[in-house]
Amino acid sequence: MSSALAFPTIDPVLIEIGPLVIRWYALAYITGLVLGWRYMIWLTKSQPVPMPKPWIEDFFLWCALGTVLGGRLGFVIFYAPDYFLANPAHIFMMWEGGMAFHGGLLGVALAMWLFAKSRGLHPFALSDLVSAAVTIGLFFGRLANFINGELWGRPTDAPWGMVFPRADDQPRHPSQLYEAFLEGFVLFTLLLILAKLFRCLNYRGIITGVFLFGYGLSRFSVEFVREPEIIHFGWLTQGQTLSLPMMFAGLCFVAWALKKGPVSEEQKAQEQSRMQDFEQKRALKQKKG
Repeated sequence: MSSALAFPTIDPVLIEIGPLVIRWYALAYITGLVLGWRYMIWLTKSQPVPMPKPWIEDFFLWCALGTVLGGRLGFVIFYAPDYFLANPAHIFMMWEGGMAFHGGLLGVALAMWLFAKSRGLHPFALSDLVSAAVTIGLFFGRLANFINGELWGRPTDAPWGMVFPRADDQPRHPSQLYEAFLEGFVLFTLLLILAKLFRCLNYRGIITGVFLFGYGLSRFSVEFVREPEIIHFGWLTQGQTLSLPMMFAGLCFVAWALKKGPVSEEQKAQEQSRMQDFEQKRALKQKKG
């Protein structure tokens, strides 16, 4: 105990003015979404057919809803179904924590598919941008988990072990910070290099595939020191179980993209034409309205 680091005293509530309460947890999600949105706008200039800025602004709401609803429902279904069946009102108490990345991923994937379909976009044209930007949200989200003192790691003798007040008096791995570093900083840097230096946005699906594999590998690795909620077969955690299909899908997407090759000039012309048609129809509707 003497060698354990003290958990920093950080009030989960950032600002409280009468009925107005702003928590670090909510601020982390908002910050991740806003910075991710601005980053997508910057990245789109590297795409074979740059996506119109208003489209990314439109998708922001779709992405926010997919993240929040999918993340919460994923936590309810994957990690604590019995508890929430007994306490259904607690499903809506998101300020107490409890968001599952894998659920949020499914929610955003559905939002991306619906949005791309509504505008005639190639699904990977959007998912590559989102995959590169979501690492920003992961970084801030994991920091929020740490501030909330949740999702702590397993007991450890390491000198950086930390006692989490909501757990017990044992020094534990600050696994939230490990995940913030790997899923946020490292993966963000890798995808940035691939997008800008190697121009991988020209190969639809590579950024998406590397993100899925990179996140899955990072999460699978950290789960060995993270306190698991559910164990399968005596050692495999729920997080690892959900990460395995992500890693497999990521490798498949990368292989498919490399086989497919870069976007052709014909594809560029077709996509540019679809974008122009959509904008013309939208402008006509606004004029009539």
